[in-house]
Amino acid sequence: MARNELRPVIKLRSTAGTGYTYVTRKNRRNNPDRLTLRKYDPTIRRHVLFREER
Repeated sequence: MARNELRPVIKLRSTAGTGYTYVTRKNRRNNPDRLTLRKYDPTIRRHVLFREER
């Protein structure tokens, strides 16, 4: 079975400029634009915005 392109694997990169990333999946039908989540960045030890990188 091939991977479904409806739920692609995306990288979430920190907006703090540390280069830290999270890898997750998203549903393209529910979230067609770029995803932004507030997550923990262990490099600077605080919560920051993470944006979807293509």
